Amino acid sequence: MLHTRGLAVLAVAAAASTLMITPAAAGTNTVRYAWVDGCAKKDYTVPCGPWTLTMRSGKDLVLKDAVVFPESAGGKVDKEANAPLAVSGNGRYVNYFRKSDSRLVVRDVVTGSVKALPGKAAILPKGLGMSDLDLGFSNDGRRLVIDYLDFSATKPSVVVDLQAGTTSKLPGGEFVQSFSPDGEYVLTSRSTDDNTTEFAVYDGKGDKMHSQVVPQVVSNNSPIALADDGATVALVITGSKKARLRTYDLSTDEVSEAVTLRYPATESPTRLLWETSGKLSVWNMRSNANGDLQGYTKRTIDPNSGASPLADSFRFKSGIWTWWLPGD
Repeated sequence: MLHTRGLAVLAVAAAASTLMITPAAAGTNTVRYAWVDGCAKKDYTVPCGPWTLTMRSGKDLVLKDAVVFPESAGGKVDKEANAPLAVSGNGRYVNYFRKSDSRLVVRDVVTGSVKALPGKAAILPKGLGMSDLDLGFSNDGRRLVIDYLDFSATKPSVVVDLQAGTTSKLPGGEFVQSFSPDGEYVLTSRSTDDNTTEFAVYDGKGDKMHSQVVPQVVSNNSPIALADDGATVALVITGSKKARLRTYDLSTDEVSEAVTLRYPATESPTRLLWETSGKLSVWNMRSNANGDLQGYTKRTIDPNSGASPLADSFRFKSGIWTWWLPGD
């Protein structure tokens, strides 16, 4: 999900109005991927044009109110980079900075409603620019995490419950890695003074449930995903010709045997998610024989057999600068 970074966890009520999150509508009304176009500048390419959502119907929805070029803490606009954006795993909700007031907002692409995050969560902290944070949704879009990338790595990350209108804080030295599929737990990681990696899991109130210094086979591979039990982590290993799946139990510090995943070698995994059914979904980047990016596939994985039937597949439009998938 995220590329983010014991302290007590604080929960505070928000002053702003509550965002009402309803079950995602099925069908073609949701986001397949978000993108910004690319334009030539001298001998390189820069972002240009608005953030655009390509829907499952094949139609495009232009986010006219979304900031494209990020502003620094000092107010300078960088026209060779893109401002952050996140799409919920179910494709219904999009989070971005709004042009009119530079606040972080959530858009429901089914209803068209746009609401600012509650309280201070909508506003950049002093000393940070728009590029100094990372964003990520829970799969159902109910919860959102804001991971601040401050130089000292001390500013707590904020988890926003969009339905309740409340926030909680996670330790600033930890990088948020994954929500559980039901959004009830958050997986984080941090580097220790012994040059090892520690994983921790927090519940919806911000209480630490599990923590372990994990084996290298867990810390050195990705993508990873946290299950609904708040303890089981799945990870994909790509060092051999065939990708393999392992699971790791944070409560017992045990690593499972590897299961070979059955999909073409031209696909590379970038995003992994546990489903509430106990199976997994993986987004794979698809390339041609020359290694050129062509698009993405989404596959459902049986963690016991490695069977990976196709769930979705699409090509990108040519010439885009950047893209974000549901769950990114």
